[in-house]
Amino acid sequence: MVERVPESINFPSEEENILQFWQTKDCFQECLKQSKNRPKFTFYDGPPFATGLPHYGHILAGTIKDIVTRFAHQSGFHVDRRFGWDCHGLPVEYEIDKTLGIKGPADVAKMGIAEYNKQCRNIVMRYSNEWKTLVNRMGRWIDFENDYKTLYPWFMETVWWVFKQLYDKGLVYRGVKVMPFSTACNTPLSNFESNQNYKDVQDPSVIVNFPLVGSEDVAFIAWTTTPWTLPSNLALCVNPDFLYVKNLPGTLISRLTTNVQLRLCSLNLSLNCSLSINIAICASISFASSPLTPFHLILLILVSLQCEETGAFQVVLDNYVKEEEGTGVVHQAPYFGADDYRVCTEYKIIQRDQAPICPVDASGCFTSEVTDFAGQYVKDADKNIIKWLKEKGRLVNASSLKHSYPFCWRSDTPLIYKAVPSWFVRVEHMVEKLLENNSKCYWVPEFVREKRFGNWLRDARDWAISRNRYWGTPIPLWVSDDFEEVVCVGSIAELEELTGVKITDLHRESIDSLTIPSRCGKGVLRRITEVFDCWFESGSMPYAQAHYPFENKKEFEDSFPADFIAEGIDQTRGWFYTLLVLSTALFGKPPFKNVIVNGLVLASDGQKMSKRKKNYPDPGLIVQQYGADALRMYLINSPVVRAENLRFKEDGVRDVLKDVLLPWYNAYRFLVQNVQRLQKEDEIQFLYNENTAKQSDNIMDKWIQSFIQSLIQFVKTEMDAYHLYTVVPRLVKFVDMLTNWYVRTNRRRLKGESGTEDCLWALETLFSVLFSMCKLMAPFTPFITEMMYQNLRHLIDPASVEEKDSSSIHYLMLPQVRESVIDKRIESAVCQMQSVIELGRVIRDRKTLPVKYPLKEVVVIHQDQEALKDIQSLQKYILEELNVRQLTLSTDKDKYGIRLRAEPDHMVLGKRLKGAFKAITASIKELTSEQLEAFQKTGSIEVDGHELHEDDLRLMYTFDQSSGSATQYEAHSDSQGHLVPSDEISVYYRCQPEGQYLGSVIQAHTDFILATTKAPLLPFPIPKTASVIIEEKTQLKGSDLELTIVKGSSTPQALLNGPACTYVNIRVKVNNKEQEGVVLLENPKGDNRLNLDKLKKVCSSIFGTDNTQLTLFNGGTELTSKMDLQALSGSTVSVTSGSSSPGLAQTTDSLLCPYVNLVLCNAQPAECQTGEVGTLLLVNPVGQNGLHYSGLLSEAAKVFGFRSRRVKLYLDQDLTQELSADSSVKSLDTKTLFVRVLPTTAEA
Repeated sequence: MVERVPESINFPSEEENILQFWQTKDCFQECLKQSKNRPKFTFYDGPPFATGLPHYGHILAGTIKDIVTRFAHQSGFHVDRRFGWDCHGLPVEYEIDKTLGIKGPADVAKMGIAEYNKQCRNIVMRYSNEWKTLVNRMGRWIDFENDYKTLYPWFMETVWWVFKQLYDKGLVYRGVKVMPFSTACNTPLSNFESNQNYKDVQDPSVIVNFPLVGSEDVAFIAWTTTPWTLPSNLALCVNPDFLYVKNLPGTLISRLTTNVQLRLCSLNLSLNCSLSINIAICASISFASSPLTPFHLILLILVSLQCEETGAFQVVLDNYVKEEEGTGVVHQAPYFGADDYRVCTEYKIIQRDQAPICPVDASGCFTSEVTDFAGQYVKDADKNIIKWLKEKGRLVNASSLKHSYPFCWRSDTPLIYKAVPSWFVRVEHMVEKLLENNSKCYWVPEFVREKRFGNWLRDARDWAISRNRYWGTPIPLWVSDDFEEVVCVGSIAELEELTGVKITDLHRESIDSLTIPSRCGKGVLRRITEVFDCWFESGSMPYAQAHYPFENKKEFEDSFPADFIAEGIDQTRGWFYTLLVLSTALFGKPPFKNVIVNGLVLASDGQKMSKRKKNYPDPGLIVQQYGADALRMYLINSPVVRAENLRFKEDGVRDVLKDVLLPWYNAYRFLVQNVQRLQKEDEIQFLYNENTAKQSDNIMDKWIQSFIQSLIQFVKTEMDAYHLYTVVPRLVKFVDMLTNWYVRTNRRRLKGESGTEDCLWALETLFSVLFSMCKLMAPFTPFITEMMYQNLRHLIDPASVEEKDSSSIHYLMLPQVRESVIDKRIESAVCQMQSVIELGRVIRDRKTLPVKYPLKEVVVIHQDQEALKDIQSLQKYILEELNVRQLTLSTDKDKYGIRLRAEPDHMVLGKRLKGAFKAITASIKELTSEQLEAFQKTGSIEVDGHELHEDDLRLMYTFDQSSGSATQYEAHSDSQGHLVPSDEISVYYRCQPEGQYLGSVIQAHTDFILATTKAPLLPFPIPKTASVIIEEKTQLKGSDLELTIVKGSSTPQALLNGPACTYVNIRVKVNNKEQEGVVLLENPKGDNRLNLDKLKKVCSSIFGTDNTQLTLFNGGTELTSKMDLQALSGSTVSVTSGSSSPGLAQTTDSLLCPYVNLVLCNAQPAECQTGEVGTLLLVNPVGQNGLHYSGLLSEAAKVFGFRSRRVKLYLDQDLTQELSADSSVKSLDTKTLFVRVLPTTAEA
């Protein structure tokens, strides 16, 4: 028996009831049982750490995962959903170090690894209950009981297997490498870890002199921001391509530039700067062919003396020295800088296999070799080193510099770069294969694949997988003391066989003591001390969660790669990367087929969410107040699902509740009320059977049935493309159509006022729509759909239910699209009816005539007879909604005295015509309706010798005062704005007289108006560059109100960051000729988009390769006609005349050619284009075809289709700074120019 539905609802408390229902019925596990024989849809869940509480980022990713996996289940798949926990690594160890006050390895040694790891194990699942509670409360169905943890021995065993495969393939090596190093965590970090937390900091900036041996009055001057590296200095490096200056008064050698005087004076030397230092008093020096020059070492440390015989303390040459900063002389501390290490190795100052000269310990403190600063933390020692330099006369200048610097992602402390013996996985050799496998994955949004992730892959470096830590999976390498004999263990059984010991755990405390007898007579082999980087473990999770290959071998191989994964955009350098590297190395294929990348959830002010700042609402409180469904819909209806950032606003969650869930609930309540009324009054038992339900003849029934089928079709199509963010806007629209149009216009039918049969048709229609909505939206809003279904299911004929168990909405399959029900003609007819009703309501509001007052007639004038037929078919709804007695349809405007009149655009014409404006205004007002109708068709008209266009005039319908209709009718039209709900607009208003009643009302109710119009409400004046859509003047309460709607938001046009249009850099090698340039893939934005054939033609035209068959490559992948070229934007395309790949082209993050962006200000684009923003290349190919001022004007006009119109270019949006003819085009690179189209006649 269907239950009564209360008038009001508390969504959070209802959700709690549903949670209890799911738990009692064990619904999730029941779903898995029901689907076990269906085709598999494989999903990988990236493991979070349970040492911290879940936040909005976790909720967002979890919601995306839940929606997609629920949708897959209800589409007929079996979807295993196992929760994973990341249990090892720095996050856990750092918490223990803080708690126990551990400063470094000595403290751990004192405590013992066994006790240390015990402490780590104790906190691994510290917040697991909070995670489970919030995940469940958000409605996410995932298996916590059958989870995986990276600390499980069987998981760790598979990680060993993965490593052994890499080792056996020759992909593992040991080397010394300068790496990002966390002194707080005592361990090196990988490159992608070090890129996760950059901050702007103030560091010391010092210039130091290095006197020459034998010529102590002459010195090199070198600049550094890391004074703490000076004790380890072994050389100076200069650029062989630079000229250097020897300043005679100061005898200082530095880079020679065009502003030598400025450089030297800025050093605060005791130089006579008034001498106007120039080449006449300076000796210029080139080191291109000079012998190495010895110089005095800055600080002597004992361990560096061994290098003096190998060429230390010399001047060496390398092109990495840049001219943009410093003095052109770089000091070399090879064990604290990657370039320093490379250069000193090339000059054999150090050897790769020698012991590192690295007097800094794992905690970042100087060792005893640096006697003056032993025990000091290197960053703290900077000030003491500067003081020492000053006392010794070696300091030339000391200041500070603000720059971006990497911090440890876990401890939030500055990283240093330090040479560390590490174990590496070779990655650089397989970059092309990584790119190829990446191209096989479908990314949402697509640009992440080619841009952010693709660029990261192109620059991939060998992966340092070892960590000098304790709580992690030990690297399974047993080695001899000289490292010449190495045994890699790939399983527990293998280790047991080699050691003769039964193994139950694989952590360090359990296996570090185990030895393996040497087969080469080297005694025993001992395990190396390092553990795996925790990213290696998470990258191994596809195999380790299944304990592959030790168990589930066939099951894994049948379901790999995964159908779907999802995480935040920060994982492009984390989990996404490690998954791809390992799967490519192991199997040569990508690890997943589809991936959704979400952006970051920020506080409402755009700042990072911070517990300390308390700048965001607690997620638990939001769910407690509004419910999980509202939060889920708010998150997926935002840019964050397109890898953009979201500023979280509580009002947004509230709006979902108000605009979607409540109206939806009210429609459901109205249905149940009338079903119960039918049973009570007519004693008719309502049971719905889709198979036997009769097709209603009512046009509104047909319309809403067609509309819901169109919605089902749309949602399925979008979900197939993983476009979650497009679903909610359509749902909002549908809820509006259902409640404000179908239910509203059919309430009498639903109440039985038009007879029982018609009532049943209406109720069956409404039930069918609501039931379909519940099934369709169950993955998105699992709570409200379950709540409605648990009541609606009592109204379903059991004979029509296909599922064996239908006790939950989530057991049912998605509704199938009934294409025969979709009738676009009926949908169009109802749309016409809605326009008439809405226009009628506007007229009533304007004349302050409430709907309760009946009117005699509504006249609809339309030039399309088919549209009038559509409106006629829905006449009764129009008459009822507008409360009028008669509907009259006509195509004859003249019959009713409807005329067109024109008013000039004061801003556009006033500025252009200046003194002639007043006279032409009078002539414009005299234009006849016939002239203006012709103007509507042609887009131009001549008035007083001036050619006017669409942007110059504003047209509006009015009554001919002599017709008699003016006193009988009021007119309104929908033909002026042509707006759709997604259009961005701003509304400007002016009240006369100012400060009176109407103005105060607007001020008092601004928030209400904003919530209703969803557009900014702003006082006059209107910006000069605004594109006016419609203007209206009316009188209300004795005040004159003028309203103007303009295109776009009220926010001033921001300068574009980067090119407005998508592009590719082109590197051509055809007929032994190499060229470089750029091709715009669209121009203006959104128009003239290139396919592969057009791209080839454009390349032939630009680079002069006519009659040559071209082949295009991106990386190692040949471009095909099926590829989305827009997704290549920002990448480099190689063009050859052969079929073989030219290999990886040199890439760049910016355009190879200079460019300007163009913004069209006062006109609509011509030649069927719509884009108002474009890009213009100032040179193309590189170094050729440079534009001058006149060419810039003509090419700017062509971009927007104005080939025969003149334009002016401005540097500002207000069009006050015109670009002059003598402007340097070269200086415009990357700037934005604003384009104003001039009339074809001469200006007055």
